[in-house]
Amino acid sequence: MADITLITGSTLGSAEYVAELLAEKLEEAGFSTELLHGPELEELSVEGTWLVVCSTHGAGDLPDNLQPLFDELAEKKPDLSQLRYGAVGIGNREYDLFCGAIEKIDVLLTSCGAQRIGDRLDIDVLEHEIPEDPAEVWVESWKNLLK
Repeated sequence: MADITLITGSTLGSAEYVAELLAEKLEEAGFSTELLHGPELEELSVEGTWLVVCSTHGAGDLPDNLQPLFDELAEKKPDLSQLRYGAVGIGNREYDLFCGAIEKIDVLLTSCGAQRIGDRLDIDVLEHEIPEDPAEVWVESWKNLLK
């Protein structure tokens, strides 16, 4: 089992690219990783560490590939008290619900008992044309919180 399971929610691929970079940096730091694009709850361990990387589209909506997992978590409300997680959102600050998808996921995970590690990273694509850049800076401090 991986030390860190990266879960991506992506419409156009940005979240996947960011997650791939984060996985690479975490592996360089000695962690094992597993990258899942829109997994189902039964595929996930509800213990350990997740790193959720999710873009927002529409009016704060989740990408289609992550909506089923979100719905399943909201319906079943599993006990996630043994789970720690990190959260990275990608969005456009010109929209009212900037990074609304990762905010919804963040609230849902904590309502199921999961504990977020560190601060959530919200990346504004207008400020960071390459969203991997702020993610790379963020993961340097985030990985130290895992020890």
